[in-house]
Amino acid sequence: MRILVTRPEADAKPLAKRLKAMGMEVILEPLLLIEFLDGPELDLSGVQAFLATSANGVRALARRCRDRACPVYAVGDASARAAREAGFTKIVCASGDVEALAQTAAARLDPKSGSLVHAAGTKLAGDLKGLLEAQGFDYRRCILYQAKKAENFSGATLKALAEANIDGVLLFSPRTGRAFVELLNKAGLEAACRSAVAYCLSPAVAAEIKGVQWRQVRVAARPDQDSLLKTLNN
Repeated sequence: MRILVTRPEADAKPLAKRLKAMGMEVILEPLLLIEFLDGPELDLSGVQAFLATSANGVRALARRCRDRACPVYAVGDASARAAREAGFTKIVCASGDVEALAQTAAARLDPKSGSLVHAAGTKLAGDLKGLLEAQGFDYRRCILYQAKKAENFSGATLKALAEANIDGVLLFSPRTGRAFVELLNKAGLEAACRSAVAYCLSPAVAAEIKGVQWRQVRVAARPDQDSLLKTLNN
């Protein structure tokens, strides 16, 4: 089984290793290129916790913050794992989406205890700010990285698509889904996925690839990598 992995490089490599251990052939095709933004050390005055909606947000945060004791509230398993790898010692995982993260933070934290700092990119999914401010929290968004869309598929991916030699495509975000469709159309390969399965992290991801002819679209039961990988065996 040949799988196209579309995650950014830092997340794609360990995922590829796991897929290969499952007996699958992997093509790496990062559709979002991560660029960390330089700047001064973050001012944590009056801050009670960090919010992380992606693993790259955590990695960017670690570059601009030496304090590893401040709690990190992570949206899911990947961002929680990135926080552990970066040395943060207090991690709470919401194991869900932005709404679950807001609910988890609101249930455990007190608005009077300080601000919540969102380690974010230039593009946001969901209204974390609105959800938390409705609960009385002071929300601060710190833009620490940007994710640029790839301009073209690699030669290996173009060849595999043209030859209908891809069995499945792993898609982890709505933005990645949109990027995939755009590059597919740009290459004139709109019908190249008729024999492939789209494996989507969430319904929001699946909604972005409706214009593509797939053999099947499968959506993870929960928005985390383990749940998504389970759909490979269904």
